[in-house]
Amino acid sequence: MCELLGMSANVPTDICFSFTGLMQRGGGTGPHKDGWGIAFYEGRAVREFRDTRPSVGSEIARLVKGYPIKSHIVISHIRRANAGRVCLENTHPFTRELWGRQWTFAHNGQLPGIKKALTLDFYQPIGTTDSEFAFCWMLSEIRRRFTKQPRRPQTLWRELNELCTAIKEFGVFNLLMSDSKYLYCFCSTKLFWVTRKAPFNRAVLKDAEVEVDFKHETTPDDIVTVIATEPLTANEQWHQMQAGQMCVFRHGLICC
Repeated sequence: MCELLGMSANVPTDICFSFTGLMQRGGGTGPHKDGWGIAFYEGRAVREFRDTRPSVGSEIARLVKGYPIKSHIVISHIRRANAGRVCLENTHPFTRELWGRQWTFAHNGQLPGIKKALTLDFYQPIGTTDSEFAFCWMLSEIRRRFTKQPRRPQTLWRELNELCTAIKEFGVFNLLMSDSKYLYCFCSTKLFWVTRKAPFNRAVLKDAEVEVDFKHETTPDDIVTVIATEPLTANEQWHQMQAGQMCVFRHGLICC
């Protein structure tokens, strides 16, 4: 299957350290060699990079690893193709507009039968993956149920949880999604998160001989949460989400 990486922070933060570990799993220490992508939010818009080459050998991935793009929310994905050929249109993350915001989506798992069981309305896939189909269905349902963005964010959270729970019935549905304001995470089988805040310590990657002492890279007020399919560091305490659980992060803190 694929692997996910997400970040929520209270100040613009780069993800170079975590992305360095993830890109090794894309054809190096892991089998996820069928492309990769990453999306950085800047306000309501997204700066996006995708490549069909394995991330471990991708020149674009090296650029992202070495160039400290700062963002409040990041979503990344490395692909091991199961449904849909290896091509750019099948490479996560996927993006669509809703309510004047750019929504971004990445998925880990397989959803056999979803295309026959569900009907799409407003949004249509560009590629052939069941992941993008699920994303289009979710946004179509949200658009149908709400003509404008709900005033209470908890109203939307409940609807998203309901939609994720319905999709989970088709197979494995581990999800990272954002509307530029919140980072939504849904766990079907496996998803972990770690929050870094003062007092900061050093962190050591599992997949590369790289370590960072965050005391020298942060301010005392910084809060950064990283979400991943598998823990990326060897010396930090990662929290495992429960099957069927949805977590919502904003500014590095968990909202629900």
